[in-house]
Amino acid sequence: MKLISVAKIWDASPHNAFTDLVRFKNKLYCVFRQASAHVSPDGALRILRSDNEGQDWQSVALVDVDFADLRDGKLVADNDRLLLFGGGAMHEGKGEGMRSYCWQSHDGEHWFAPKALVKEKEWLWRITPHKGHLYGIAYLCHEHDGYAALYKSDADRDFQPLVEKLSQAGYVNESGLVFDEYDKAICLLRRDPLWQTDERALLGESEPPYTQWRWQATNCRVGGPVTFLYQSKLYGVVRLYDDRVRTSLVAIDRQTAQIEELLTLPSGGDTSYAGVVLKDDTLMLSYYSSHEGTCAIYFAKIAL
Repeated sequence: MKLISVAKIWDASPHNAFTDLVRFKNKLYCVFRQASAHVSPDGALRILRSDNEGQDWQSVALVDVDFADLRDGKLVADNDRLLLFGGGAMHEGKGEGMRSYCWQSHDGEHWFAPKALVKEKEWLWRITPHKGHLYGIAYLCHEHDGYAALYKSDADRDFQPLVEKLSQAGYVNESGLVFDEYDKAICLLRRDPLWQTDERALLGESEPPYTQWRWQATNCRVGGPVTFLYQSKLYGVVRLYDDRVRTSLVAIDRQTAQIEELLTLPSGGDTSYAGVVLKDDTLMLSYYSSHEGTCAIYFAKIAL
């Protein structure tokens, strides 16, 4: 593993964070939240596009609403449509807690009105396509007794619960979900030490129809997970907390659930929440970090 390049691609707002990256119609799209602070009521989702594999970027859209702070945008290329998923922290008097939304576009520039997804207060955090369906894990941002639900879309892209109690092993929340060549689902699930002492992330696997899961505790705490498969092995880009907070490329052993740090990206402080795109033996990724002062968006290439 070798870092080929890294460049800051956006820092125009006071706080730029929570990224994702996708290839759509042979162009790269990066989404992130821009706002006045990490937690603030004015979050909007900025979308950048690159026509030359990440060398240059231009802003093509700003998605916002007047009733919520938008957070953690995620992009999915769905045939001839680009889908944008995000959470809306509802403004006072506009609803309760968090709502999940989806926007659609045919060009990444013009977006249809948002569609509300799943149940009120549930945050459908990251979406993974597999065999004509979309899968995602929703969690609750506020107090609960441990809750994460697996959702699956139908042909109309409406989401229905597949597993309503995916894990209750503490405050489980953000997830990285992938499917291997044998159709097995693999999930890296974040845990935070709110009321329980064990903060180690969980690694789960399931076979079709993905209603029965086997879970193992990993060896460390992670944040903002995204996972991918390369040469049949499982990798992730996560926030690590030991020593100093940083964004790192890690290998994940599916048998032992051990996480091994392979490469530390230039990062620190408020950081992580990567998006990844594979091209042959090169990993392209977006992430954010505050190691140079203001929280900014970065684009990196790693030789695998």
